[in-house]
Amino acid sequence: MAIIRFNPFRSWMRPWFWEDEFEPAELTLTEGLNIYEQDNKIFVEASVPGIPEDKIEVTYEDGVLHIIGRHEEKEEKKKKDKIIHKMERVASFDYTTYLPRPIDVKKIQATVKNGVITVSAPIAPEAKPKRIPVVSSK
Repeated sequence: MAIIRFNPFRSWMRPWFWEDEFEPAELTLTEGLNIYEQDNKIFVEASVPGIPEDKIEVTYEDGVLHIIGRHEEKEEKKKKDKIIHKMERVASFDYTTYLPRPIDVKKIQATVKNGVITVSAPIAPEAKPKRIPVVSSK
């Protein structure tokens, strides 16, 4: 049998009409970072819901891709100098990953669409597979 801490504000102690009031808001966020290779390019997709593109920073250094962003929203409703409702929303993310192959740094591109940032980078010519001819030795 589990021991449960007593909470006087549990739903069984409150009248039914309080059910939706005083309940804490619940935020669900599914993080995702996908890395894949297609047509001699490496693609990185990351979830950035609700973050404007001017609040996102993408950097690449020594094989490490770094995507960061932060956005704050504040809302306040007053009624005769008494705050009735106050809401602050802070959304932030910080993705850091190694890319699986060397890339052409001068051609990296990043776009945001529907809450997903996509970074595409062509694979560097020196990292592409090379065919080595086989000769017989005499």
